[in-house]
Amino acid sequence: MLPEPVKNFIEIFAALPSIGRRQATRLVFKLINSGRAKIEEMEKAVRDLKQLEICSRCFFIHSNKSDLCSICQSQNRNHNIIAIVEKEIDLISIERTKKFNGRYLVLGELAKTGELESAQKLRLNHLKDWIKKQFGKAEEIIIATNPTTYGDINASMIAKELLPYTKKITRLGRGIPTGGEIEFADEETLGSALDRRK
Repeated sequence: MLPEPVKNFIEIFAALPSIGRRQATRLVFKLINSGRAKIEEMEKAVRDLKQLEICSRCFFIHSNKSDLCSICQSQNRNHNIIAIVEKEIDLISIERTKKFNGRYLVLGELAKTGELESAQKLRLNHLKDWIKKQFGKAEEIIIATNPTTYGDINASMIAKELLPYTKKITRLGRGIPTGGEIEFADEETLGSALDRRK
């Protein structure tokens, strides 16, 4: 009943987080009814994503001509204080608070098994090597994982891995409710959690 392009759109977009088949179906018909100009605008926006790169130091996205994102390139940031986040959206949420002036490591979404995937282990090892070369030991590592049971398990495991590479390991304060997610916290709550880290 549905044309093949519509079916393909629904299949691809339904697989995205928080979308599902019903929302993908709504999206496709919204786009179709918006006209060709809107579809071409959307097509260009998606195509432009191919130009993005992944920072070789913190694994955040960027569109610079170098290997590093603007945060890792900045001389105005304290690279001796490192926040470890799961997702890029967590990094963006922390940046919006304007209360953190260090650098980051985007680890990737953590599994609920309490075990790191091989890519995450590589990222942690990359951070350890970088800290050893730059400082010997970092001033502080903030483990900014979600305050959930699995976030706490993963934070403990990450802390054990990084303990020899830092003078101090902290977690975000509990301004964020237990079971909450960093990406959904408002700037004030997240800012307070940064201030009250321990």
